[in-house]
Amino acid sequence: MKLAAGTCGTAIANNILIMIKRRSLFVLCSLLAFAAAKTTARAEVTLIISIPDQRLAVFQDRVRVAEYPVSTSKYGVGDRPRSFATPLGLLTVAKKIGAGAPEGAVFRGERMTGEILPPNAPGRDPIVTRILHLRGLNACNARAYNRAIYIHGTLEESKIGRPASFGCIRMRSRDVVRLFDETPLGAKIEIVNTPIARALADSALTPSSFHERVLAAN
Repeated sequence: MKLAAGTCGTAIANNILIMIKRRSLFVLCSLLAFAAAKTTARAEVTLIISIPDQRLAVFQDRVRVAEYPVSTSKYGVGDRPRSFATPLGLLTVAKKIGAGAPEGAVFRGERMTGEILPPNAPGRDPIVTRILHLRGLNACNARAYNRAIYIHGTLEESKIGRPASFGCIRMRSRDVVRLFDETPLGAKIEIVNTPIARALADSALTPSSFHERVLAAN
């Protein structure tokens, strides 16, 4: 009887330990999921592209964390078919193409061709390295997706900082890799015809209210 009682007591103790371990694991998983959710919630990314400045500013949680020189269209702004202009207004990242591709990897029709070229290769002007395909959210940029308006890498890095594209927003390969990695699908992009400094001069301005203000100005 003593042996049976001892065995029973050991079994009960083991069951209790198993229950405690399971409960601890559940609590740990819940805490990790909560922490991940908070991290994801904090990773809201907004991009602002200034036509006059030829620069792209990156905001995370409404704080500017990076800024890159770009090249917008040499044909000005607009969204008419075959205009080759850069559209203004609010857009979103609809597709991301080229994850893991080497810098200088050439794309045609959103597919890698297998060719890799150095910056400023003479006589060449393909899309390279990464593509962020944009979709317009306003009437003034409703054709942007079908017009294949991208943020993408360019070989013509010597022209970055002045309008030289055929409608897209061009970046240096090393810069578009960083932007690609830090910008999630669904991120909002505002393309404005005002300097970034002027648009953000109001210290109370946030990206959401900024969207309303610049659309009214444009």
